[in-house]
Amino acid sequence: MEIKTETKLGGIKNYIFSHKKTSIFILLIIILLGYWVYKKMNTVTVPPSYVTSKVTQGNVIASITGSGQVSTSNQIDLKAKNSGTIVYVGVNPGDVVKKGKTLFSLDTTDAQKAVRDAELNLQNAQLSLDKLKIQNSNNNLSADLQKAYDDGFTAVSSTFLDLSTNITGLENILAQQNLSDNSTRNSGKTATNFRQDAVTSYYQAKSAFDKNLADFRLIDRNSPKSDIENIINETFDTTSLLSVATKNTKNLVDYMSSDSSKPLDFTTTVNTLSGYTNTTDGHLSSLSSAKTNISSYKDTVSNSGLDLTGSMLSVEQKKNALQDAKDALSDYYVVAPFNGTISSVVAKVGDTASGTLGTIITTQKLATISLNEVDIAKINLGQKATLTFDAIDGLTITGEVSQIDTVGTVSQGVVSYNVKISFDVDDSRVKPGMSVSAVIITNTAQDVLTVPNSAIKTKNGISYVETFNSPLPQAVSGSQGSLSDVPPTQTTVVTGLANDTSTEIVSGLKAGDIIVTKTITSTTATTSTQAPSILGAIGGNNRGGAAGAGAVRAAGR
Repeated sequence: MEIKTETKLGGIKNYIFSHKKTSIFILLIIILLGYWVYKKMNTVTVPPSYVTSKVTQGNVIASITGSGQVSTSNQIDLKAKNSGTIVYVGVNPGDVVKKGKTLFSLDTTDAQKAVRDAELNLQNAQLSLDKLKIQNSNNNLSADLQKAYDDGFTAVSSTFLDLSTNITGLENILAQQNLSDNSTRNSGKTATNFRQDAVTSYYQAKSAFDKNLADFRLIDRNSPKSDIENIINETFDTTSLLSVATKNTKNLVDYMSSDSSKPLDFTTTVNTLSGYTNTTDGHLSSLSSAKTNISSYKDTVSNSGLDLTGSMLSVEQKKNALQDAKDALSDYYVVAPFNGTISSVVAKVGDTASGTLGTIITTQKLATISLNEVDIAKINLGQKATLTFDAIDGLTITGEVSQIDTVGTVSQGVVSYNVKISFDVDDSRVKPGMSVSAVIITNTAQDVLTVPNSAIKTKNGISYVETFNSPLPQAVSGSQGSLSDVPPTQTTVVTGLANDTSTEIVSGLKAGDIIVTKTITSTTATTSTQAPSILGAIGGNNRGGAAGAGAVRAAGR
């Protein structure tokens, strides 16, 4: 048996050597197929992993960065923000002034009028709000609405005192022989029609009255308001039917009394019917007023919240308008931006404020930085800034924007504007000409909801974030993000102020919500089992071949 095995192996060896190309090709196919099966069996689908964060409450500070140099000349041109006639010049060349001193002022007649108008508008809005609060207080609304229901119930009660009398009276009138015997009166078709209309409308009113009276006996003033409204409406309809019946009966009487050949006296009947008409008309009027009052006060109650909110918004708008007017008024005054000495005064009383009014110099250092045309539009006088210096490690000085170029400088097609920043404190280590970097704070949103910028996504012009309803499982050690079989939910948000790292969320999220800041997608992963080596497989076959050859040689000997 061993000899036969060795013989077979020797035959395989001989076949391989005699058909080398075919054997190698078949061997490669077998190896590649085996490797593919191995990969297929040891590959699993891995869900995406997510790096998450939470919505937090904090501040968002927007800023603009620029660079420049410490000015060699600490001189600033004094300019007015508005144009107008100069009415006051408060300095002369050589005067030493303190920061905030008024140096020049323009004619403020129009600006002061705008402030007064804004104050009056605010007062009127506040009075309207106070009046509305009084009118819409719960006690007043409840009392007025309750009175409307009480008046309606009283109107129903008064109506029923007369309805019964009117119903009985109409029945007696229609029962008169001289109104029913058409043979002795006008015997035409019209007389029959008049009587039919009168009798039909009477029975309609009588049927409605009976039902109405039964319903009225089931309620009182303390019944649910919906029941009181229903009885008011029902009584109004019944009274309307009775009014029609009275009118039709009067038409019958008028027609029957018009026979000149055989006249009868219906004066008493006509007077009675006229009294019924006046009575029903009065009740219809009082019931209609009750319905209108209830509806009006109900609308007042439902709209009171909206009216109050609108009035409060109006007050806030008027406050903002007043503040804007006051800010505009302050622009008519030119004040010293810092302590210094007036080096020149160009403006005179009566001149029109235009261009430079004077200059001021100071021992206080200034930083002059250059900004492009996009950033300069966001810079305003008085904005706070932080200054750092290349030559002095660790030194940070705060400052304030004190001058902005109105005309830019064009260089190689790029427009730039110089901004001067006055130092809040002096430091002897800072020298004129030193390089300086400035961060100017342009806007601040305090105590708002914030998320990392990476969480904000946009689709079709709409901003959204991806959120999870609950925290994800803790990430596996050494991995980035947490796996989740359930995809996150897209939540539309309204964004506000943003800086380089964070974005304000105006609406759509609340503090503590879990948001996705990064998604890591991995479709497949291979198990850790050692894959077979192609070279190792080939080597193993070579070793097997050598062993077989040795066995054949031993048998031969």
